[in-house]
Amino acid sequence: MLDLLTGFIAELRAAGIPVSLSEHLDAAEALRHIPLEDREGLKYALGASLVKSSTHWRAYETAFEIYFSLRGPEYQIDDQGDEPNGEEPSASEQAGRGSGPGQGQGGAGGGAGMTPEELAELLYRALASSDPTIIQTVARQAVARYAGMEPGRPVGGTYYLYRTLRNLDLDGMLERLVDEARPGTGAGPTGTGGTGGGQALTTLEERLLRDELQTRVDRLKREIEDEIRRRLVADRGSEALAKSLRKPLPEDVDVMHATREELVALRKALQPLSRKLAVRLARKRRHGRKGPLDFRSTVRHSLSTGGVPVDPKFRYPRPAKPEIMVIADISGSVASFARFTLHLVHAISTQFSKVRSFVFIDGIDEVSRFFEHADDPADAVHRINTEADVIWVDGHSDYGHALGVFWERWGEEVTPRTSVLLLGDARNNYHASQSWVVKALHDRARHVYWLNPEPRAYWDSGDSIVGEYGVYCDEVIECRTLRQLERFVGELA
Repeated sequence: MLDLLTGFIAELRAAGIPVSLSEHLDAAEALRHIPLEDREGLKYALGASLVKSSTHWRAYETAFEIYFSLRGPEYQIDDQGDEPNGEEPSASEQAGRGSGPGQGQGGAGGGAGMTPEELAELLYRALASSDPTIIQTVARQAVARYAGMEPGRPVGGTYYLYRTLRNLDLDGMLERLVDEARPGTGAGPTGTGGTGGGQALTTLEERLLRDELQTRVDRLKREIEDEIRRRLVADRGSEALAKSLRKPLPEDVDVMHATREELVALRKALQPLSRKLAVRLARKRRHGRKGPLDFRSTVRHSLSTGGVPVDPKFRYPRPAKPEIMVIADISGSVASFARFTLHLVHAISTQFSKVRSFVFIDGIDEVSRFFEHADDPADAVHRINTEADVIWVDGHSDYGHALGVFWERWGEEVTPRTSVLLLGDARNNYHASQSWVVKALHDRARHVYWLNPEPRAYWDSGDSIVGEYGVYCDEVIECRTLRQLERFVGELA
């Protein structure tokens, strides 16, 4: 068990979840107090020891279900695979495979010869009664019959799940259950509160009934997914399967290529991240490095020790909060990156003396006004996307024109206290670069940084001219994830 726990924690670290040695020891101690057959209790006990952020729970849960999945010979995948497309094996094939546990069909048990109609009827009984034993039986039979699993195939199981659910027609089964619960059709499913042959269902009653039945369907889907995972673990091992199912944490997701689901997770992670970063920056200022020796204060305090300067006193510096000007490209795919950067910078705006934001495509507009009275920076970003005047000609990126207009309208307002952040991939559609503007900003501002959301290998390829601008910047930084963005903003302030 300790070897299994060690492999499990190694997988958590590989997924990006920080686990210290003391937390590893706490998890090992928890194993002594939780019955191993209580998987739910074990999952939450280990989670309490190892997980420190709610955004990491999904990655933790995936790793737990793999490393602590049920084991046994009944989960072995048959060398011949399951019957594709739900086709029945011949009588000779059924006889050759047997029907005992661990034989053929990954231990399908006595239901290996069940017809599709009989399996559909068993599925109906499972959903109608909500019996966990029947649900597990249906899940095992459905995976054995429809998944078409092949030994040694390096997949994560999504395709197997799709094939199984496609053949079960759970939507049709759900409608059948709802129809059975309506008046005149006999008694409704057990435990749903259906009226059977009594009075007609009200809208609320039917909605509650449908929600209850949908919960049962979702439970069956989870059981099918668990069954597929158990067979993949038995076939390929925990380490190999965990590697194929491993997904980046929200803070490590590439913003430019995030899916809709990942963008939702990013938005959820941004708020606590901004709070943590603001607290860290405030603490950093309070406990700054010591300044020069304060001779008068040292002598005065030495009187209590007979004139011996036991406790030297220093002048603590008072670092000025920097001013920030953010100039962000919001065209195309870089819009997601600009949105999260603006959100984070303004969420911690109390750590800067002034924050001004500008967005552009081929025209440029100041959007600081949208953040002034917005309780949620996300609302301000939404208004930017719909109200900002950023189109000059055709709505294709033109860094040269946008930077030229910025210098003409706001260049005089850049001071030696100002740090300028330029956000974008510098893909200029072969327009003039006007890189002299960046040089002029560098000569006037405190710092000029360019944050590029593209991988460094893509820089200066095609119509990217980040190199022309980069020679006049203090630093050009690859910034594709929230973790990289957090690190940069922390150093900036």
